[in-house]
Amino acid sequence: MNFEAYLITKKIDAQAFRAAETHVWEAWQSEFEQVHPNSFTAQKLYLINPIRRKYPLKETRVLPNNQPQTETAAPVNPEANLKPKPVMRPKPKIS
Repeated sequence: MNFEAYLITKKIDAQAFRAAETHVWEAWQSEFEQVHPNSFTAQKLYLINPIRRKYPLKETRVLPNNQPQTETAAPVNPEANLKPKPVMRPKPKIS
């Protein structure tokens, strides 16, 4: 995996990030090439989100009438995919 593909997985626009903050982009790319992507994520955990907010990756969505619509990545609702929690009931006492 190269650095630009990694940025896409993190929903960061690589071209905008590189154009605006060349020094930071080059430093990150150099570090990324030396470590595993998971280690890089752990090292830059608190720095990735501000960059993601500055340079969001544009997604192209296809509407029902086949017209592409470009917009920023929408936040995912984590509650939409969750199953309801099971109800824990006490066991009846048998004497």
